[in-house]
Amino acid sequence: MHVVCGAGGFVGGHLVAELRRRGEGPIRAVDRKPRDQWFQRFDDVENARADLREADACRDVCRGARRLYNLAADMGGMGFIQHNRAACMLNVLINTHLLLAAREAGVERYFFASSACVYPQERQSSTRVVALREAQAYPADPEDGYGWEKLFAERMCRHFQEDFGLPVRVARFHNTYGTHCAWHGGREKAPAAICRKVIEAVHTGSGQIEVWGDGSQLRSYTWIDDTIEGVLRLMEADASEPVNVGTTELVSVDDLVGMVEEIGGVTLARRYRPDAPRGVVGRNSDNTRMREITGGWEPRTPLRSGLARTYAWIEGEYKAWR
Repeated sequence: MHVVCGAGGFVGGHLVAELRRRGEGPIRAVDRKPRDQWFQRFDDVENARADLREADACRDVCRGARRLYNLAADMGGMGFIQHNRAACMLNVLINTHLLLAAREAGVERYFFASSACVYPQERQSSTRVVALREAQAYPADPEDGYGWEKLFAERMCRHFQEDFGLPVRVARFHNTYGTHCAWHGGREKAPAAICRKVIEAVHTGSGQIEVWGDGSQLRSYTWIDDTIEGVLRLMEADASEPVNVGTTELVSVDDLVGMVEEIGGVTLARRYRPDAPRGVVGRNSDNTRMREITGGWEPRTPLRSGLARTYAWIEGEYKAWR
């Protein structure tokens, strides 16, 4: 039994879809949201609604589990995590109770979805970006709230393996984007938010777009299919320490806006918001470790290609919403 926690969310929904496509099963998909609010839902899997902050719920979903994927978290883009630090910290309840339940249930392998937000902020304070290696998470100074919770959860996974023999795999996601995601409402991440803003400008004829920060922030953005492939390869690899799952195609927020404008066939006046949440100045992924454990694989989908597919999906959602 494959158990995917957070299956009603963005990455969890895509993971369930890929496990189905590969003929893996049976699958138990778990999320606390009402099922009609899941980003993706499949009738040929067991769909369970449970609040994984509660210990008894975790015991229930772990029954019969062979592989457990923990992608469950109360989170969103930078606008959400900077204004909801306590809620992000409470995610520690999910990982704590799932680890305990997985140990009791004899789970063969446990996956935890961590984040590049665990890396020290000082290493991400310049536009002269040096790609982040996994060992550089220490000495610790992660993103306040969300980053600290992820780093603590990583340590819990490590010690459950050391002390109790529970095999764990930990991926540090770098800005995953794609279809079937949050694209409005406050939890959306930068690629989806910018796609929506350009689509709104096209359909309303406003001629302008609001950009958080000054546009110079540098990031790498990872197409969802590459993230899922990285998760599944990591689950098969000999790698109990955290591993980056991210592309190395570094672009500025201004570049990102420009790509989406090109896709939308429009050029917009940019209204910058230096007072808005902007995150770190620059971040990129060092994929040396991922290549070592997978025989040379790393995420390679060009940003322009993934953005075009994301834009088309969000435009369809936007038109239906209107």
